[in-house]
Amino acid sequence: PPNSGNKEITWMMLEAGAETDVVNSVGRTAAQMAAFVGQHDCVTVINNFFPRERLDYYTKPQGLDKEPKLPLKLAGPLHKIITTTNMHPVKIVLLVKENPLLADVEALQKSYRVLDLICEKCMKQKDMNEVLAMKMHYISCIFQKCIASLREREDKLDGFIKSLLKGREKDGFPVYQEKLIRESIRKFPYCEATLLQQLVRSIAPVEI
Repeated sequence: PPNSGNKEITWMMLEAGAETDVVNSVGRTAAQMAAFVGQHDCVTVINNFFPRERLDYYTKPQGLDKEPKLPLKLAGPLHKIITTTNMHPVKIVLLVKENPLLADVEALQKSYRVLDLICEKCMKQKDMNEVLAMKMHYISCIFQKCIASLREREDKLDGFIKSLLKGREKDGFPVYQEKLIRESIRKFPYCEATLLQQLVRSIAPVEI
C-alpha cells in the first residue's frame, strides 16, 4: 500500500526496484490505491517514474547496430527531463537550454527518436502505460520544435521560449503554447488509447 503520502519514500521504493504494475487483492495498483485515498503526490511520483536502466538500454548497441541509439553522455540530461513532474513546455525547453550537451540539433534528434521508441514500447507491452507513452511523445514533440528553433531562428531557444510565453493582446492568453500542446496530442500515433480519447474529448469543445 502507498505509505502515508510520503513522496520521498515512494521515490526510494521505486529506485530500489518496487514494481508499479503489481496489483493487490482487489486488483488495484499502488498508483490506483494512492489515487483512491487522495495521495496525489504519490500518484505523480509513481506515474513519472522511469528507471535509469530502461534509458541506459539505448546507450548500448542493440542487434546489428554498430552505434548505440543514444550517446552515453546524453543519458543523464535526458533522464532528468523524462522524470520531471513539471510538464510545462517552457520548463522542458529551459532544461534543454541549460544543458549544452542537449541543446544541439544532433543530440536532440537522437533523443527524440529514443523517446519515440520508448513511447512505442509503453504502448505495446502487455501492461500498457498510456500516461508514460503520452509523456514521452509530448517531450519528443517539444524536442522537435527545439530543433526547428535552433535551425531556423536567430534567437534560437530564447525565441522559442518567448513565443511560448507571449500572450495575445486582449487577455494575455498564450495561444502558441496552447496550439503546441494540442498539436502534440493530435499527433499521438496510438489513436485507440483511452487516455488520448479522454484528452481529445475534454479539449475539442474548448475554443482557443
